[in-house]
Amino acid sequence: MTIKLTRRAALGSAAALPFAAAASPLLAEGVETKANSTIAKSFKLGEFTVTTLLDGSLPRDGAKDIFGGGASDEDFARVSAENFISPDVAQFFFTPTLVNTGSELVLFDTGLGQGGIQAALADAGVTPDQIDVVVITHMHPDHIGGMTTNDAPTFPNARYVTASPEYDFWSAQDAGNRVGDLVAAKVTPLAEKMSFLGDGGEVTSGITAVAAYGHTPGHTVYHLESNGQRLILTADLANHYVWSFAHPEWEVVFDMDKAAATASRRNVLGMLAADKVPMIGYHMPFPAAGFVETRGDGFRFVPVSYQMMG
Repeated sequence: MTIKLTRRAALGSAAALPFAAAASPLLAEGVETKANSTIAKSFKLGEFTVTTLLDGSLPRDGAKDIFGGGASDEDFARVSAENFISPDVAQFFFTPTLVNTGSELVLFDTGLGQGGIQAALADAGVTPDQIDVVVITHMHPDHIGGMTTNDAPTFPNARYVTASPEYDFWSAQDAGNRVGDLVAAKVTPLAEKMSFLGDGGEVTSGITAVAAYGHTPGHTVYHLESNGQRLILTADLANHYVWSFAHPEWEVVFDMDKAAATASRRNVLGMLAADKVPMIGYHMPFPAAGFVETRGDGFRFVPVSYQMMG
């Protein structure tokens, strides 16, 4: 599988600008995050308002088995100690993102399906029936679980967008495949309202799909651009803010094609670091936004502080 991310495809023709230069805590009309909310955080991106939504968080044992494929026990423990985290337990975060373009409310991924997405949207002043577009970055259960509630669409007025290779792969699975069965239950009933994108496809003006395959066959990240400001929604490109950045080659158990996932990580993280473009990662510590810098042969995730949140 060939992974390709060119600056032209990811960033367009304008010069990349550090996002922090014009970041503002002001909210766009129709998105009024509570000032003290711990599950919804909003910031401006040009004319867009971007809101990260905490669907849930939980610890999980066996961190090295999940995130350290190919690493020695000593190296995994050393990197963990250098970053003041346990080598044994990982804290998982699940963070869909809402983008108010000024004309549409676009939701990226829907969470676990346990009510967290509805609660976070409520803190952002949005009801599910106001969502215009739902974009599915890939079809793992923690991204499509919230598409339906009690067998009815959670976002009844939305159109749906996903990558065509992703839908084609999962919809072709035989009964008994856990993810395939969930896709059949959650995604297939909405197929008539769904459009399918390839690399470079446009969700709406200013939001472009960028193929980053490997985690799944059609895993896609999304490039946002408004008034010269840029941001990449990296989905599950890097599943942990320390291990997957410091050593992109360490295999993640959830990555279906390990070599392609590593190539995607290096391509996208390298571009983010070189061009100082910020990112939002689905599994980064909430509010899930930050920057990337080169560190040795790998990278470091630099969490947002006041640059975006005000």
